[in-house]
Amino acid sequence: MDYALLFDTFRQANGTHAWPRQRLLHACLRTAIRDGILAAGTRLASTRALAEELQLARNTVLYAYEQLASEGYVLPDRRGTVVAALAGAAVAAQRTQGPAPQAGLARRARDLRSLNGPAGGGLPFTPGVPDLQAFPLAPWRRLLERAWRGLDPAQLNYGDPAGEPALRAAIADYLRASRGVVCEADQVFITDGAQGSLDLCARACADEGDTVWIEDPGYGGALAAFRGAGLDVQGIGIDAEGMAPSTRDWQARPPRLVYVTPSHQFPVGVVMSLARRLALIEGARSAGALVVEDDYDSEFRHEGPPLAAMQGLAPDAPVLYCGTFSKTMFPGLRIGYLVAPPGLARQLAAMRAQSSAAGRAAEQLALAAFLHSGDFLAHLRRMRRLYRQRRDALVEAVERHLGRAVTVQGASAGMHLSLLLETRLDDAAIVRRAREEGIVVNPLSAHATSEGAPWNGLVLGYAQVPVEEIDALVKRLAAVVHLAAYEAGKR
Repeated sequence: MDYALLFDTFRQANGTHAWPRQRLLHACLRTAIRDGILAAGTRLASTRALAEELQLARNTVLYAYEQLASEGYVLPDRRGTVVAALAGAAVAAQRTQGPAPQAGLARRARDLRSLNGPAGGGLPFTPGVPDLQAFPLAPWRRLLERAWRGLDPAQLNYGDPAGEPALRAAIADYLRASRGVVCEADQVFITDGAQGSLDLCARACADEGDTVWIEDPGYGGALAAFRGAGLDVQGIGIDAEGMAPSTRDWQARPPRLVYVTPSHQFPVGVVMSLARRLALIEGARSAGALVVEDDYDSEFRHEGPPLAAMQGLAPDAPVLYCGTFSKTMFPGLRIGYLVAPPGLARQLAAMRAQSSAAGRAAEQLALAAFLHSGDFLAHLRRMRRLYRQRRDALVEAVERHLGRAVTVQGASAGMHLSLLLETRLDDAAIVRRAREEGIVVNPLSAHATSEGAPWNGLVLGYAQVPVEEIDALVKRLAAVVHLAAYEAGKR
């Protein structure tokens, strides 16, 4: 064996000139054994001879041989070092049997669809992103520092799986006062954001194969959580009053869970009427189902009085209430909450105790202090004013530059609105062209949760876009839409 040629070829092929020589020799010999160049039973050169041939220190060769032996590639004996038969057998098996089956995602994970929207929130009109520049970082840092100073060593251990008691109590107080939620602290469970709450609902409250209703079009994160849990997802269409299940739906495909965003439907933006909310609660009660109420941006209502949560509309409503601080504070906080019905709270606590190890005590205690101090409510008031101004500017710009080409939907609340397009226009194609102009919008058609005619339109988030930039951005977006309409008219 020409070890010098083997060594130089490996170094040239892998661009490893900067590696330490011990690492380089070890990697070279290991690769040669794996590839069958050094077959099982081959006796390697002595450490002294190999060191002379490669002009290396003998300790370098000793290190490489010892490392290969510890990994099972070679076997030392009284006459030297021999390539192990196990390595040779593995190489031979690969050659004779062909490529081994590859481990990969389960079918339920492969079935998940991908939305066309990017994860980043740096570009205009990215949905779901709050104004991060406006968050009061200085008070938040002080609360975090105070929380860390107040921790004792025991609080560095795993915490209560349901969350810090102080934060659970603070959230219960806030929800009773601001959202009309009927709950006590022991019904509140802290999660890693809205997605964590949905995963918990899917795992704890339904068995694989059970039916879950989800709005059509609907939130892709909910679709991922329910499909990932192996549930049978059924899309239920929405109208101007929200999710609209028929009598036949209740009879032919009764659900175990019903997922809704009643305060500001995602992505279309309609608000579920009171009559529809009460009917859904009673329908779920009769079917033995639970309603998963995702109240993701309910704090921002721009027209009319605040709407109470579904959870508090009826005594003992069968509702799992989900909320998050990603929209009211910042997404990187990764703290959400789930409010369980009283009858489920104890069982859910027992399940969490067995399956979840809680931590991040300092962040949770700082958030509890933030809620109690009044800083959180003051921040919400500022954001409501700011987002209303941006919403107004966006609606005016849309009317000015797009006129009858679109219909504005869902502007009364939240941090986004939708523009409904003519059916002859391809919303996905418009989204791709808009991105070339530096504008990020989501296509409504990508949010379809069932087969059939998808909604056609654009989802625009406005919370992070300054008022003074909105008109020019909408003008650029309008040019894309008008060009698409012109091209569609020529076909």
